[in-house]
Amino acid sequence: MHLQLKHIFFLCRVFMLALFLNGVTQAFEPFKVLDIRVEGLQRISAGTVFNYLPIKVGQTIDTEDTIIAVKALFKSGFFNDVALERDGSVLVVFVKERAAISSIDIEGNKDLDSEELLEGLKEIGLAEGRVFDRSLLEKVEQELRRQYFSRGKYAVKIDTTVTPLDRNRVGILINVSEGQAARIKQINIIGNHEFADKELLDEFSLTEPNIFSNFTKSDQYSKQGLSADLETLRTYYLDRGYLKFNINSTQVSITPDKKDIYITINLTEGHQYKISGVTLSGDLVVPAEELFPLIPINPGDVFSRKQVTESVDSISSLLGNQGYAYANVNTVPEMDDETFEVKLGFFVDPGKRVYVRRINVAGNTGTRDEVLRREMRQMEGGWYSTDQVERSRTRLNRLGYFEDVNVETPTVPGTTDQLDVNYSVTETSSGSVTLGAGFSQTSGVLFNASIQQNNFLGSGKRVAFTFDNSEINTVYRFAYTNPYWTVDGVSRGFSLGYRKTDADEANLSDYSTDTRSADVNFGIPINEYDTIFFSAGYQGLDLKTNSSSPDQVTDFVDDHGDSFDDAVFTGSWSHDSRDSILFAETGGLQRLSLETTAPGSGLEYYKLTYQQQRFIPLTRELTLGLKGNLGYGDGFGDFEELPFFENFYAGGVRSVRGFEDNTLGPRDSDNDPIGGSFLMVFNAEVIFPVPFVDDATGVRLSAFFDIGNVFEDYNSFDAGDLRYSVGLAGLWVSPMGPISMSLGYPLNSESDDDTQIFQFTIGTFF
Repeated sequence: MHLQLKHIFFLCRVFMLALFLNGVTQAFEPFKVLDIRVEGLQRISAGTVFNYLPIKVGQTIDTEDTIIAVKALFKSGFFNDVALERDGSVLVVFVKERAAISSIDIEGNKDLDSEELLEGLKEIGLAEGRVFDRSLLEKVEQELRRQYFSRGKYAVKIDTTVTPLDRNRVGILINVSEGQAARIKQINIIGNHEFADKELLDEFSLTEPNIFSNFTKSDQYSKQGLSADLETLRTYYLDRGYLKFNINSTQVSITPDKKDIYITINLTEGHQYKISGVTLSGDLVVPAEELFPLIPINPGDVFSRKQVTESVDSISSLLGNQGYAYANVNTVPEMDDETFEVKLGFFVDPGKRVYVRRINVAGNTGTRDEVLRREMRQMEGGWYSTDQVERSRTRLNRLGYFEDVNVETPTVPGTTDQLDVNYSVTETSSGSVTLGAGFSQTSGVLFNASIQQNNFLGSGKRVAFTFDNSEINTVYRFAYTNPYWTVDGVSRGFSLGYRKTDADEANLSDYSTDTRSADVNFGIPINEYDTIFFSAGYQGLDLKTNSSSPDQVTDFVDDHGDSFDDAVFTGSWSHDSRDSILFAETGGLQRLSLETTAPGSGLEYYKLTYQQQRFIPLTRELTLGLKGNLGYGDGFGDFEELPFFENFYAGGVRSVRGFEDNTLGPRDSDNDPIGGSFLMVFNAEVIFPVPFVDDATGVRLSAFFDIGNVFEDYNSFDAGDLRYSVGLAGLWVSPMGPISMSLGYPLNSESDDDTQIFQFTIGTFF
């Protein structure tokens, strides 16, 4: 019966088409068109119709021409109906326009961003101002369901409403009811004998319900997540020598209510293979004795795909630094299925040595080209080097002038041994004019005004004038630095400053100082990572006491006076390999510094400090940060010890958190902290992004362990006096300035320690 109906329907369509063509044939005897008139237009111009109409004034037409014309107008997609009639020598074109889309609204979507959806609809022709085609709505609904299914939301409902509007327009409303994502009830692995289910499932990002899954959503099924976990499972076995490992099948079943998912993975482990030997072959443009150390694989080792991949990358990187940018290194395993051994062969195809024709920079609208080019470590006309190209990108990024730095290396058309290196940058504000306020628990209310330009007029020079005022400090400072005083990268700068400090407000002894300073400084790069700095300057200091000042302060004034003029010299060496100045993920910093006054100055002392930082990636998201600070100072000449106002201090957000700022260590006769001449502080922290927030740039969280203290001198050091704390910390570089917070819990505080669990600073750091 069904086939008969389809046959009848087909015959009716043929009959109607025959009637239509016959009518057109009868209506249009050949005639010469002297004019063309279009009727029925509302939005579309007559010129658009004439562009698609294959009939021109003065042309003689017949029935075949009219059929072609009707097809052409329908094909334009603008019309629902088209008819041609003759009015004497005038061809009349009757059209009925398709409705235009006035608006598209999407409601109920939470998982999928509306802007991204509208952009996707635009690509398939469904957008505001376009001609409405109802068939596209079905494609839209199918695509939306597919995307929600991939996120595990099988109960999604999509309703589309088309509302006619005036002037032949329509409004489209897409209402999405996402429903709840299906939860993974159970994951079964069948066929594993060498490794337990728990051991394998611990590698998965998808999990069965647990106490954390309500927050991590790890028990919500997604097709992409399962595919990633299957690849992780494959990698797990291949890294442990199971070369014949295979996932035979994967079954995903859902309960009738579409709420629970059951996953079953069938696999075959195979046998574990060991390495019987390693060979190198191919065009060894680099001696084999230089390549073999890059392969950490020895006979007798269990095969590991990870080690093989790392070896290939190391060889490719070495060749890339020798100019062989397109080198191929392939592994050729020879398996013995009887002894379960594999002989690894590395075949090297270096290709041609590649040279850099030209280095181009783009996007630096405010920064001069020379500022970027002097950071380049890859040279034009030289061999291409992967490391030098990447190092150049890192140096540009570390300038702080750019929000983003990208590099591309396209080949030069018509050549096989040349390429260009194209750097594109997105500039960010490298200067600021700031009037603001802040607050810290130690410094109190902070008022600041500053004019700072780290890239003055696009020249790369740094100019700054700063005024800061708090309960502790009043600061005026002007500084200028030219980081490329010479073409070799020697920097020169100078600064003028005035600082008034009330030590009592900083939890220290009761005294105050007025300090005037001026200096000139130089930085000399030794190599890519090492720099020597030195400066020479003048410092004038007035020490002020009052009736509440402790004995240590008044005795110092009695012995040495209260006004000092000093020639101050500093020298330091630093080794900086961090990938970023603010939020580093790899590399480290070492700095050794010496500050001393000249013999015969009003004050005679020296201070030696050593700082160490290391950043070690643990995973893609976690970084281990290790920091250490050591400081020692002493007097010379007429000064038997370090002047007390030059002492080191410990405790607070930049030292041992959980203890009040500057309160650790020796105390004066009034039991107020006075600091000491020997400092020891170490910090360890695991740095991680903000959980459950995809875009949280400028924010860093960490779990920390701090240890340290300050001692009267080196001889008074006692490990039992070190203070410990643990906690959580956060740093946000906000538009109003850096905001630092910590929750620190002292582990071994004494009764006279000043503890402070919650600590924060808003605005300028002191």
